[in-house]
Amino acid sequence: MYISLQVFQVLVVLCWTDLFDRQTTGVEKTKEGLTQSFSINIRALSQTSHSHSRGQSVLSSEYLRLDTSSEHDTAEDSKQSDILCDAQAHDASAKHAYTCEVCNKKFTEFSRFQSHMRIHAGNPTFNCNVCNKTGQLKCHVLIHTGERPFICKVCNKKFTQSAHLKYHMRIHTGERPFCCEVCNKRFTRSSYLKCHRRIHTGERPFCCEVCNKKFTRSAHLKCHMRSHKGERPFSCEVCDKKFTQKSSLEYHTYTHTGERPFSCEVCNKKFTQLGHLQRHMHIHKGERLFSCGICSKTFTQKSSLDYHTYTHTGERPFSCKFCKKKFIKSHKLKYHMNIHTGEQPFCCEVCNKKFTTSGQLKCHIRIHTGERPFCCKVCNKQFTTSGQLKYHMRIHTGERPFCCEVCNKKFTRSAYLKCHMRSHKGERPFSCEVCDKKFTQKSSLEYHTYTHTGERPLSCEVCNKKFIKSQHFKYHMRIHTGERPFSCEVCNKKFTHSSHLKCHMRIHTGERPFSCEVCNKKFTRSAQLKYHMRIHTGKRPFCCEVCNKKFTRADHLRCHMHIHTGERPFSCEVCDERFTQKSSLNYHMYIHTDERPFSCEVCKKKIIKSQLKHHMLIHTTECLFSGEVSNKEDHTAILRDHSYSLWNILFHRTSFQL
Repeated sequence: MYISLQVFQVLVVLCWTDLFDRQTTGVEKTKEGLTQSFSINIRALSQTSHSHSRGQSVLSSEYLRLDTSSEHDTAEDSKQSDILCDAQAHDASAKHAYTCEVCNKKFTEFSRFQSHMRIHAGNPTFNCNVCNKTGQLKCHVLIHTGERPFICKVCNKKFTQSAHLKYHMRIHTGERPFCCEVCNKRFTRSSYLKCHRRIHTGERPFCCEVCNKKFTRSAHLKCHMRSHKGERPFSCEVCDKKFTQKSSLEYHTYTHTGERPFSCEVCNKKFTQLGHLQRHMHIHKGERLFSCGICSKTFTQKSSLDYHTYTHTGERPFSCKFCKKKFIKSHKLKYHMNIHTGEQPFCCEVCNKKFTTSGQLKCHIRIHTGERPFCCKVCNKQFTTSGQLKYHMRIHTGERPFCCEVCNKKFTRSAYLKCHMRSHKGERPFSCEVCDKKFTQKSSLEYHTYTHTGERPLSCEVCNKKFIKSQHFKYHMRIHTGERPFSCEVCNKKFTHSSHLKCHMRIHTGERPFSCEVCNKKFTRSAQLKYHMRIHTGKRPFCCEVCNKKFTRADHLRCHMHIHTGERPFSCEVCDERFTQKSSLNYHMYIHTDERPFSCEVCKKKIIKSQLKHHMLIHTTECLFSGEVSNKEDHTAILRDHSYSLWNILFHRTSFQL
């Protein structure tokens, strides 16, 4: 009888398997017992081979099926058999020769098949002396020793297994031998392709026993179970922060080292994770692989599509246990919880200001560095965040996607709409602890607290004037720089504020959108209406501390204080005459320029604004004595205004002469 080399190897492995099995049960295998076991297997093969002379024979074990060759008589037949067996072994390896009869899983190597069978037998052969974990002991021990014997020749990265090095080399070579039949996406590993196919089939074979959540990978389920158990086995050596996954710990260490190993070849932007780089590349390629089945909106990430579907379903799966507020995304719930706990784990190293999210800290750091990486393509204005650029672009496009359902007013941001809705509902959720004044926005409350503390955190380096709001400080700096970025398209007049330009345009259009409910007088600005209403209510909230005189406006009080202090801050550059108000200086400048910008509508005479009112009395008096005024009440009113104006003129002239 002739036994091929392959069959002989199989018998040796089976015998050694018996040896290891007996060692685990405490039974010592003797030399005679080993020989006896080997002889039994030989006889089993011999009997099977004789019963199928010169035909296909089968070597059977408890769970193994393997095709072998037939017996041969001559030496020539033996030689041919060796060649045939080598070819069959190669073919068997290519065709998954080893098949498990329990789960029908196939293997190309007997060693892998043997390891797999121990799973069904419930008798793993090798136990780790350190952690008692069972499995591939040789590879597992390297975890404890830290040994990584397989080194990449390109980047010097080390691995514990040769297979891992093999997969890693495909990153450098770009080889992706496994291709999806549906979308033609390619992968470096067959296991990646197998998991990817579940995206198309929707299969999620791994289910959580606690919450019934399903997963495409067993590793994902394993990590998920840690959320139920509260396990965080991976700890940072620098800050002791703990993580459920080793990869999360690795990415976290980059925050301490500042390392960003993955770089975009197009714009050189760097990332801490390969997945982030891959998603970033969709921006350059213009790829949006994930489409909403309801509104056909496309996304670069599947997670973005999942979150988007909640806008159609109205579902908010993550709920706060304190205030029952619900969220679409889990990380937003996490950030929200910091409001209740007061935790602000991210601290600025420059000014020690703390933040609830790393993104907020990242944006804050740009204040110190002056970095503004996001630039508008229309006006070249730069911004610290992509969100600010997005909102800015709506100024150029005129887009206002958020509309109020009550008054149809539209807004560029959802936050603005949310605050606006409080005006309809009468909600003022933010209250001052000192005076109980309530506000619709948290920022308004923060600015209000400065009125009690007297704090003005922003100071001008030129004139040392201090401000509460950064926006006011920004506008003030334009006085020193002379910057006026907003220009009128009709008369080319320029302004420091966009709101000033908006109000100015109403001069050309004649629009007066703000109307008094008492006398129906209309105004171009809401502030003007607010001041006007104090005439009807008699309210004068601003009081002089010296003479107790009250005023309707703060700027009127400020100008009045110049009388007590004797201060005249506005000076003429031509004749050095000084004034208490800037408007007085502007009118004075007409004397030097001989400019008369205001014209009388009756006689077309050009005069300065301060003389226009007095000039109109000439026409009023002519109208009075010519008999054009027939109403007695109008007649009395004209006489009263005329006498009052004459008295003012006489008083001012007398004061000037004195």
